[in-house]
Amino acid sequence: MLRILTYNVRRCLGTDGRLSPGRIADVIAAYEPDVVALQELDVRRARTGGVDQAHAIAQALGMQMHFHASLRVLEEEYGNAILTHRPSQLIKAGPLPGRTGRLAPEPRGALWASVNLGGTAVQVITTHLGLRRNERLAQVDCLLGPQWLGHRACREPVILLGDFNASPRSRAYQRLASRLRDAQDTVPRHRTKPTFPSRLPMLRIDHAFVSRSIHVVRVESIRSPVARIASDHLPLMIEFQVMPVRTLKAGMEHVSD
Repeated sequence: MLRILTYNVRRCLGTDGRLSPGRIADVIAAYEPDVVALQELDVRRARTGGVDQAHAIAQALGMQMHFHASLRVLEEEYGNAILTHRPSQLIKAGPLPGRTGRLAPEPRGALWASVNLGGTAVQVITTHLGLRRNERLAQVDCLLGPQWLGHRACREPVILLGDFNASPRSRAYQRLASRLRDAQDTVPRHRTKPTFPSRLPMLRIDHAFVSRSIHVVRVESIRSPVARIASDHLPLMIEFQVMPVRTLKAGMEHVSD
């Protein structure tokens, strides 16, 4: 059985006001995932003590890391990461559509790695979408287009996960769910689990979407005492199996921007 986990860590700032990449790593380690998708990581930023949070968490977990900076100012970076202890290769990292200029909202991006899970190359894409509806729709259209999910290298099996800032009733969510399946909806008799806010979760905005060859066995919103304070989001963990795909080809290839 395989496990993948998505977690918006809010720059490792807990709801108790304490900064702690180590605490985030402890939350993750308790569930022993094969792959971890993280959003809102600070790298060498003054506001969080200059720590490379992506590297610190990966090191604590004994995992390799792929990082994409959605925002970069001089030496300071902020973005998303994919961590794994399985063989993996970065396929693509890049920005998603958004307004530019001094008053533009926070820039957004996506990160795609091919991870060897039990001899199968699983295409894992993580993202953190914008707060405005039109912005999210443009970003979803980009993800569904030829640069990402529509790319010839993005073949079965595929997992898209992260913080989408979109509820299941939103158009952005529904567009994604028309291409891939919401992992929470694939488990019989499963009651869907919200992830935000962590102290009293009511909203389901962190999602994992899977292709047809991913058989989801269990989905859990991690609600341990430490998870409730480590970030303002709870992690979402998906336990799954990879079903045989006849058309899956061996090897991995780099996709240019």
